[in-house]
Amino acid sequence: MSEQKSSIPLEKLERIIQRFATVEHELSSGGAGGDAFVKLSREYADLEPTAKKAMELRKAYAERRDLDDMVKAGGELADMAEAERPVLNENIARMEQELRILLLPKDAADDKNVILEVRAGTGGDEAAIFAGDLFRMYQRYAAFKGWKVELISASEGEHGGYKEVIANIYGAGAFAHMKFESGVHRVQRVPATETQGRIHTSAATVAVLPEAEDVDIRIEDKDLRIDVYRSSGPGGQSVNTTDSAVRITHLPTGLAVAQQTEKSQLKNKNAAMKLLRARLYEMERSRLDNERSATRKDQVGSGDRSERIRTYNFPQGRCTDHRINLTLYKLDQIIEGPALEEMVQALMNHHQAELLAEADNAA
Repeated sequence: MSEQKSSIPLEKLERIIQRFATVEHELSSGGAGGDAFVKLSREYADLEPTAKKAMELRKAYAERRDLDDMVKAGGELADMAEAERPVLNENIARMEQELRILLLPKDAADDKNVILEVRAGTGGDEAAIFAGDLFRMYQRYAAFKGWKVELISASEGEHGGYKEVIANIYGAGAFAHMKFESGVHRVQRVPATETQGRIHTSAATVAVLPEAEDVDIRIEDKDLRIDVYRSSGPGGQSVNTTDSAVRITHLPTGLAVAQQTEKSQLKNKNAAMKLLRARLYEMERSRLDNERSATRKDQVGSGDRSERIRTYNFPQGRCTDHRINLTLYKLDQIIEGPALEEMVQALMNHHQAELLAEADNAA
């Protein structure tokens, strides 16, 4: 593959094509088994979109060289070749842009499952109700995407909604689509209990964590303090009569998590460890992101939980994402779940454009 005017690294594309062919051969030969087979299968899936697009581009380059030769040779076919060149050049430009996107650095966590945390913020009962609305929005969005939602723990508000709710979301690309939801979500609406018709403003905080595996973050037993105690429900009444609730403290960081949803101490411990691992993994990701972006502010991808990212204005029926200045007048459909995809895709596209601009500047 060689093309003087290409804006993408052609030697890199050739290496990807060659590696893809090697992996494909190793998989089809049946020589790899167990962990090696799993590793090769993952590499194959990662390489396939880029390799196939690169092969498609290589074929288009060859066609363009043939057309150029026909034009230079003159004769009856020259006019036909000249007429075909603009369409082919347009297709090549499109494929080059698609490959530039495929070659962007990938977030290692994009394919991971998600731990979603929604907490009521300022606004009292109305904030808890809004936190419940947000959680249901994510449940419906997950159903729209074909993902599975599994509740980890919940603390209900006195008048509906949640003071705090934590859940797992399992599905392909869950973190890639959900990661820009982290931050403060603000709602403006007239509460059902408001007799004067005044608009109240309240908020909820959303945290989206990639589910970490043992290989992602290693936790030493000596760095943990595990306390068990009796679960209690609202008002302090005992949920059960055994010491099944678990609190795990990571001593080096002081980070503590507690779980009491299950009646089994073991299940609560496993759930708490999963949550602790995810939070430690996210802390490390944030540290690395801060180091990489020391010279610039990544507007969309910061995931700062103290940052107000979106406003849901019910009287005007609008939803505004402040990071990309996008306002959609379809609040009801967004709250219902599926229309959230339009907002998510806009955020993903913006982030992608930022990465492309950064890559161009570095070139």
